[in-house]
Amino acid sequence: MACKIRALMGAHDWPVYAPERDVQGSTWAQERDAQREETIARRAAWEKERQDARDELKAQVWLPADTSRRLRVIAARTGLGPEQILAQLADRVRMDDDGALTADAFTPH
Repeated sequence: MACKIRALMGAHDWPVYAPERDVQGSTWAQERDAQREETIARRAAWEKERQDARDELKAQVWLPADTSRRLRVIAARTGLGPEQILAQLADRVRMDDDGALTADAFTPH
């Protein structure tokens, strides 16, 4: 890079290098900065995806037959899978100070 700058300065008789006069060099620097920003953004998105994957919970749940049948009926009526119904229910459940769990009524979607 230093050789290119020296050659440019010699070709144009510049006593000092001035980036604003170096159109090609400034263009390359802007492109390099844009690529660096894109790389940083891609890395941040990748890291977020990895963190989200670590935060996900995959559970295998064994339910009594009557509960399982009820869940399948609900899932069939809504057009969702049983796991989607359970995930939406888990999104809405709250625990009070005494440890009791509650979930407001909701329409699965």
